[in-house]
Amino acid sequence: MYRLLSIEFQKIFKNRISKILVIIYFSLLLLLFLISNIEFELFGIPIRIADQGIFNFPFIWHFNTYVADYFKIFFAVVIVSMMANEYTYGTLKQNLIDGFTKKEVILSKFLSIIVFSFISTILVFAITLFLGLRFSSYDEPSIIFSQLEYVLGYFIKLVAFFSFCLFLSVLIKRSAFALGFLIFWYIFEFLSHGIIKYVFLKEKEKTDTLVDKIYDFFPFESMSNIVVEPYTRVNFIKTIGTQVGMGNLKDYSVHFSSILIVLCWIFIFIFSSYQLLKRRDL
Repeated sequence: MYRLLSIEFQKIFKNRISKILVIIYFSLLLLLFLISNIEFELFGIPIRIADQGIFNFPFIWHFNTYVADYFKIFFAVVIVSMMANEYTYGTLKQNLIDGFTKKEVILSKFLSIIVFSFISTILVFAITLFLGLRFSSYDEPSIIFSQLEYVLGYFIKLVAFFSFCLFLSVLIKRSAFALGFLIFWYIFEFLSHGIIKYVFLKEKEKTDTLVDKIYDFFPFESMSNIVVEPYTRVNFIKTIGTQVGMGNLKDYSVHFSSILIVLCWIFIFIFSSYQLLKRRDL
């Protein structure tokens, strides 16, 4: 296992572009520190982010894991380009000649995904804990360490997303086309969901329908269901919602069923990647 990881890390950090993207990815996570200094006006009312309760425990676990998830696209490029380079430069074929099995090739990629996802999760945990201890109105341990399931959800989302990227890079072999298909599939899920629900079936309600429940099993939708948007939990958003007569009926919890669906997708992506590589003549 150590040998597989060592080789993968050498491939990443000896490639200048991959190394830069990894540095950008982890640097962006550190930008979570800057959120506390953001100030803006809404309808002429000055609003400072730090005063809206987003750094209060336990809400900060929800908010930071959701925001940090936006930055994962940078490491996704690294994963896709790594696999594409394996085909382009014959590295994959050379590894097999050197004694690697195709199973070890996929395993090495998956292990690197887990390691980087874990490092990212630990970094987000540390940043969140620091900001919470500095700005939160609550300092009781029982409150500080409640709702840590958002951190677990963040880790699983990363592993699933990067596993999807790995599968596409094995399937398509070209980094640009693989990333293009990733974007296409995201848009397809979003648009087809809305078109079927609101155009064809003419659903008026915002609550869950049969269409929503079906789409809950789609890759991107299932990942997004683990950690849902936290913005409507922010103080000034809730205040505006109350004033216009909109109650807060949304469920923000991390559900085991959502995690289970995404774990199944991780297995499907990794197993399919191995099967594709196994049957492919290199």
